[in-house]
Order: sequence, then C-alpha cells, then structure tokens
Amino acid sequence: MKLIKNLKVGIVALAATCAALSASAQDNTLLGAGSTFVYPLFSKMFSVYTASKVNYQSIGSGGGILQLTNKTVDFGDSDAPLNADQTAKMSAPVLHIPMTSGAVVVTYNIPGVTGALNLTGKDLADIYLGKITNWNSAEIKATNKTVNLPDLPIAVIHRSDGSGTSFIFTDFLTKVNPEWASKVGKASAVNWPAGLGGKGSEGVAGLVKQTPGAIGYVELAYAVQNHMPFANIQNKSGKFITPTLEATTLASNVEIPADSKVSITNTDNAKGYPIASFTWALIYKEQNYGGRSKARATELVKLLWWNIHQGQAYCSALNYAQLSKSAVKVAETILKSATYDGKAIL
Repeated sequence: MKLIKNLKVGIVALAATCAALSASAQDNTLLGAGSTFVYPLFSKMFSVYTASKVNYQSIGSGGGILQLTNKTVDFGDSDAPLNADQTAKMSAPVLHIPMTSGAVVVTYNIPGVTGALNLTGKDLADIYLGKITNWNSAEIKATNKTVNLPDLPIAVIHRSDGSGTSFIFTDFLTKVNPEWASKVGKASAVNWPAGLGGKGSEGVAGLVKQTPGAIGYVELAYAVQNHMPFANIQNKSGKFITPTLEATTLASNVEIPADSKVSITNTDNAKGYPIASFTWALIYKEQNYGGRSKARATELVKLLWWNIHQGQAYCSALNYAQLSKSAVKVAETILKSATYDGKAIL
C-alpha cells in the first residue's frame, strides 16, 4: 500500500515537473540546469538580467548534461567539458562557452582549529585514498608545525552526484598523486575509496559543518558564504596558496584553445591557486530542434552573450574570476557559430 502511495506521489511530482517545464517554454522563460559550482554567480546574474526570465536548477554538472541530452533545458552548465561518452549521446554538436573560472577549496571541521591549514596535493589524495586517517598524522603535522592538531579521525566527505566540482578536484589529485591516478583517476563521478557522499555543494558543505573531524571540497563562494575555513594548497612551485580571487585569476590567465576546453588545475603560475577551473555553458550548435522558435533560440544566445560581457561585473564580489580578454574573444567566436536553420543567430 505504501509502495502504491509513493508511486502515486512520484507520478504527481513528475507531472508537476513536466507541467512546469511546459509552462516555462510557453512563457519564454529560459531553462538551464547543471553546475552547483557556478550557482552563486548564476543566481546573481539571472536576478539582474532583464531581457528574459531564466530558471536555472542547481543539480550538478552530470544532471545538467543529462537534461541537455534529453533536450528538456535550453542550456546546461558543466565544470568539465563533455567526455567522449557524453558527446556520443548528444544528438548533435554541442558548443562549450566559458562563463567564468573559480576555485574549489578544501574545507574542514576540526574542533579547536580555526586557521588555514597547509596541505600538499599528495597528502590530500592520501586522505581521500583512506591512507591518512587522523588529523595529527605525521604527514599533516609536517606542514602545520605551529597548529595544535587533535587526535581525531578524519571523516572524508565527497560528492554523491555526478559533479563538475568532483571532476576539478580529481583532475588535480590525478596530476599530483600517481597512486590516485592509477587507482581512481579523474571524472565527474568516481569510485571513492573512502568517505561519505553529499548531494551538491550544499550537501557537502552541510555534512562538513555538522561532522567533527570532517574534510570536504566545495566552491569558494560556498565556503565564504557559510563561514567555513579552507586550506592553503601547495602548487607546482611548492608554495602554499590561499584560494583568493587573485590566485584564481592568475591560474586562469592562460591561452584558451578555439573550442575553449582547457584544464587549469596544478597551474604553472607560481602564484596561482592549483584547484581551479573554468565552467562552461553547453548549448546545441544548431538551435532548430524540438519545435523551438527562432525567437527563443535568439534569446538564449543573447543571454549567454550578456553573461560573457556585462555579466562579468558580478564575478569578483562572489570570488569568481572574470574571463580574460582572450577568453571573451574565444567565447564570442563560439557563440557566433550557433545557428538556426543553418544560419548564424548573431
């Protein structure tokens, strides 16, 4: 009986969701879904954008990619470029438009420790491999000699959903720890060797805050907004870098390829923060699909054009790095390649 009741509730919820999507399509509200990493910035951007309404669902990069694959949204957003499998599942070519870059920070809840810890990439990977299990381990004490670290087990927290934030984090760990690279690797969803999963950046932040001894990773804006401490991470030059706006900007000031797909983790910049990434809005190159009007397609491209120009003014206050001039030019060229009935929209 309970199963039937739950099934009915599920059907009602699904119907409501479909009705909401249909209503949004009818009233020309643009629909987006994906990255939680960029959600604080998108929330601000879309609240001040007046040319059209935007409904963005923060469901994780994997969810956004799936929604775009199923053509239930106008755009997805991902903190990792589409991989070969995801690309193959798309019914047509997809454009990657860089929106901003940001930092993934390592946050923790250690009773009595409020300052910033220094963590190497190797040690961070060993924590997530389940090899370093206590906060007063010799490895952590070696880089935090003035900190009174307690004899407390480390509670590892990671994302449970398909996540661009996880891709950024594991991309970095893969570059700095050979054992991580061989046993786990980089992906939006991996087989975590240890720990407990939280859904979305919000879920990870919540678990870290309520669990003494916890360690997790979230976007910088989430840590700042929730007053959570975060670590200085050792970069390729051997320096422990605080994840500031300046350090993120330095990491992202690189030459962007024509398709905009680039990894900036473990940056070569001596002052750059090593766990940083671009995030990309994903749209179909050909916008005439599923009964979409040319007017709707035009509104979408105009929104993303605004994001990479006027919208950049809202980045700094939320600790996201503005796109460099060269990145903006690449984004412009990509957006200008979007078509409707084979003709350029812009």
